[in-house]
Amino acid sequence: MAKVYRRDQPQMSKGRFREFYQCDFDIAGEFAAMIPDSEVLSVVCEILSALDIGQFTVKVNHRKFLDAMVELAGCEKRKFKSICSSIDKLDKEPWEKVKHELINQKGLTEAMTDKLHRFVQFQGKPWDLLAELKSSKVFEGHESAMKTIEEMELLFGFLDAIGQLDNILFDFSLARGLDYYTGLIYEAVLTGSDRGSIAGGGRYDGLVGMFSGKNIPAVGVSIGIERIFAILERKAAEEKQVRATKTQILIAQIGKNLTTERMRILGELWRANICAETMYVDNPKTAKQLDFAFDNGIPLVMWIGEDEVAQGVVKVKSLNFHEEYFIQRDQMTEKVLELIAQNPYLMSKDQQESFKKAGGAPGMASGSATTSTSKKKPITERFDELEMQ
Repeated sequence: MAKVYRRDQPQMSKGRFREFYQCDFDIAGEFAAMIPDSEVLSVVCEILSALDIGQFTVKVNHRKFLDAMVELAGCEKRKFKSICSSIDKLDKEPWEKVKHELINQKGLTEAMTDKLHRFVQFQGKPWDLLAELKSSKVFEGHESAMKTIEEMELLFGFLDAIGQLDNILFDFSLARGLDYYTGLIYEAVLTGSDRGSIAGGGRYDGLVGMFSGKNIPAVGVSIGIERIFAILERKAAEEKQVRATKTQILIAQIGKNLTTERMRILGELWRANICAETMYVDNPKTAKQLDFAFDNGIPLVMWIGEDEVAQGVVKVKSLNFHEEYFIQRDQMTEKVLELIAQNPYLMSKDQQESFKKAGGAPGMASGSATTSTSKKKPITERFDELEMQ
């Protein structure tokens, strides 16, 4: 991760700067076809999913498809990069405007642009578009393009096996970085956003050799850190409310000498991948613990006291919904996960995926963690009594 520079007109409101930070992930060396390429794309999807910036799509194409479609359209090879620079504008401009540019500025004929138009309309889900390319026989007889279809089939098979194919879009209008990309090319965009790409990359087998004198094949991706920050800031401003912490539950105590028990509970919840924390002081006052939870947007508070420890129970209070639950100590982790599952807002990305795979969030088991109906004094009254002591 480091600063990079470009000769460009800045658009600061859209996170586009001349000097900016960029995070790269690259794999260099001779390896079996499409294995490193699939890992790089998988890393892109994992990073963008973890950042929780919204729905995104990773567009993919191949340099050899672009070579083939320009050739089959009857265009001069020397105009390849110029033609592709126009095609790459199709994510922002309509075809008629791009066509006008190709004819009036790039010197193409009407027939050439019509053939190119047929190619750039190829866009869709990976397996669907591969099937369409094969059935349409659009590249029949073009050896390089037919071999590239086989390579893309291999790539999509690997991504499918990894479980990272859902966000991939096969798009023939993607034509970026053609000064150095030699194979696969891709860029990630946020759905419904006007901020352009948030990540981009491809295979650049000849680039390292330009500087080192030794030809080393490589593939990689760059993540636009500052553009992503701009998106997160805008998202926060639009929502007007941001949870100050990822913590899902605060472990709190009523009374004294319960720090060890709080730490024991923390360890159990952490091992279950629950985001829990406690105040780092001995014998914190109840009001301060409540203030800590409210100030930091922690939605659940687990209370323990001498009575709870003796009875083998814990009490969990939802600050959002004003509900209180009594939970058996030996079922604590399971029931806290169920409470979190009842409100997706509380769930981490990993927990959401786990519950989706399990067929949805489970309901609370009858009688095991129920809204309080005990005749004992409500826990809030006990807070007041303790504060007065």
